[in-house]
Amino acid sequence: MDGSVLDVLIIGAGASGLYCALTAAQRGRQVMVIDHANKAGKKILMSGGGRCNFTNYDIQAEHFISRNAHFCKSALSRYSCWDFIALVEKHGIAYHEREYGQLFCTNSAKDIVTMLQTECTQAGVQIQLNTSVKSIQAVEDKQGFIVTTSQGKLRCHSLVIATGGLSIPTMGATGFGYEVATQFGHQIITTDASLVPFTFTDSVGALIASLSGISIDVIAFNERISFARPMLFTHRGLSGPAMLQLSNYWYIGESIHINLLPTITAGDWLIQQKEQHPKQRLRTVLSAYFPKKLLLALQEHLWATDKDKELANIKDERLKQLGDTLNNWTLKPSGTEGYRTAEVTRGGVATDEVSSKTFESLLQPNLYFIGEVLDVTGWLGGYNFQWAWASGFACGQVV
Repeated sequence: MDGSVLDVLIIGAGASGLYCALTAAQRGRQVMVIDHANKAGKKILMSGGGRCNFTNYDIQAEHFISRNAHFCKSALSRYSCWDFIALVEKHGIAYHEREYGQLFCTNSAKDIVTMLQTECTQAGVQIQLNTSVKSIQAVEDKQGFIVTTSQGKLRCHSLVIATGGLSIPTMGATGFGYEVATQFGHQIITTDASLVPFTFTDSVGALIASLSGISIDVIAFNERISFARPMLFTHRGLSGPAMLQLSNYWYIGESIHINLLPTITAGDWLIQQKEQHPKQRLRTVLSAYFPKKLLLALQEHLWATDKDKELANIKDERLKQLGDTLNNWTLKPSGTEGYRTAEVTRGGVATDEVSSKTFESLLQPNLYFIGEVLDVTGWLGGYNFQWAWASGFACGQVV
């Protein structure tokens, strides 16, 4: 420590940290970003299959989960998806829209990281990598912090924690941000892996594993919410957009529900098929809706005793019951694949102890929390990146 005091020290060179840095530096602040990783924006680089789903056309507060449902509104209203799209276009980055309003880089996620680094460089931001934090000490006069790192001590007026959540530890994710929050008296809302595939250990798990690679359109739902999206069978369980979205709203021990035939009321339809095609079997009339391998597996699981019967020989009550099952296949996951494959972390620093307008701690002056470290989780498809940009921008306007 040479005696100089940084205006802003940001811990975490991810999406929210870099955006906060460039925004603050553009206001004339002296800003440094430090990170224990050897590259900036590691999660950006691997997101969206390497093409980074950087935002979504349909950004609304109800697409974010938090104990305080209103917390994200201020930041999202002040920095919209159109603001970030304008920055992307300023840098000439090619992008395209996929389903459900998701925007992806056409070439590579590297384009987004390069854009952020360029903006930081032009604004005078210092980025120091391979730097781990050993301790943080608040200065007694409440005018800043002394941060002891593996590269020496740093003194700053404002300290921003932008270290993300626990998802994908192979990318360097740790609970450091929660430790800092706890040090300064903040409550941590219980964290869970989210936007993550479900796993099964019972006989259904074996059935699902045997169907690995098959994808169908379903409605996945529980008592809280429903999602009409594709579902993917894997050798570990159920994945695909429908399952990932539903995992945001699932807790261990709960069942999930899957409408395998979302376009029809299956019970009534099967009775109609019986009237029109009495000589046919269930697998024949259902073949229009399911891949053959899935159809045969469902047959053994759901109607094995009736598989060789003609529809005429199956009672209407049984067809109605089977149809109800196909419209509401109820399963109880044993768990999820966990942080190893989770796209985000649900839970985090309690938002009722952080200003929704400035992201400053209400317990410790000049301490800020932004991005995924907070108890704010977005849906699948660019929502969490928009939260990173918005929270980084809002914080950068005041630090």
